[in-house]
Amino acid sequence: DFPTAVSPIKPDSLVFCKYSERGHAMSLHFVKPYHKHLIKTSFLLSSLLWGMIPGSIHTVCAETAETDQQLSQTDSHTVAIDPGHQGPNVDMSALEPLGPGSTEMKAKASTGTQGAFTGLGEYQLNLDVSLKLEQELTDRGYIVVLTRRDNDTAISNKERAEYAAEQGAEICVRIHANGADSSAASGALTISPSSANPYVASLYEQSNLLSQCVLDSYCQATEFDNRGVTYADNMTGINWSTIPVTILEMGFMTNEHDDLQMSDPDFQDTMVTGIADGIDSYFESVGKDVEN
Repeated sequence: DFPTAVSPIKPDSLVFCKYSERGHAMSLHFVKPYHKHLIKTSFLLSSLLWGMIPGSIHTVCAETAETDQQLSQTDSHTVAIDPGHQGPNVDMSALEPLGPGSTEMKAKASTGTQGAFTGLGEYQLNLDVSLKLEQELTDRGYIVVLTRRDNDTAISNKERAEYAAEQGAEICVRIHANGADSSAASGALTISPSSANPYVASLYEQSNLLSQCVLDSYCQATEFDNRGVTYADNMTGINWSTIPVTILEMGFMTNEHDDLQMSDPDFQDTMVTGIADGIDSYFESVGKDVEN
């Protein structure tokens, strides 16, 4: 049997090395503590059996490799993903304040729109994409907070914002899809609080940056039309947020092209990659600002 060993690759880090036999090739699996990235490197032994004949181990190839610098970009980041709406069976018609101290009231949530060509409910699309996004972000090393994992969770827009912050999230990306009276309307946009927002004006700068990063990367990946960042101060989920927040309207479910694309599970992987790339870009930009 080949040995299993644990050895440090640097003073403050242990790497777990698992050896498995594949003919003459050996595979060591390096797992960074507190990280879900897996780094694999293949080795070729100069002898057929470990230790039988003196020889050296020669590195053949790196199947996947990420530097400590790349890994550390996401080491401490926690991201909240909010799949918009919930199933139509959940009554969310009760009212809640538009923002802290507001006398204006809005329904706790709505069921959203529906695919005009696929019949897919927005609440389901949002959840499907969010669950895939959770996995993608986890694979990149993020800690992910999801505000719901099914369509039966009765959680209001206000409660979503509060939950994200309570769980230690640094940003909140709210996943939605659009609808319009005209089937010609297409493309993606993000929604950010304005600089004059009466509740969260202090979040404008970073929310705007987050909105731009997510939208640009998403549109680059999907080749959807980029409709730009819009600003709204009448969104309960934004007004109750205490962390940078954006709403991504992924596309128009009333447009045939957008609707069919967004409902395709394979294309959803492309969508998710774009969103995750935007989140990476946001944290890279914030990190550069801190350094400067």
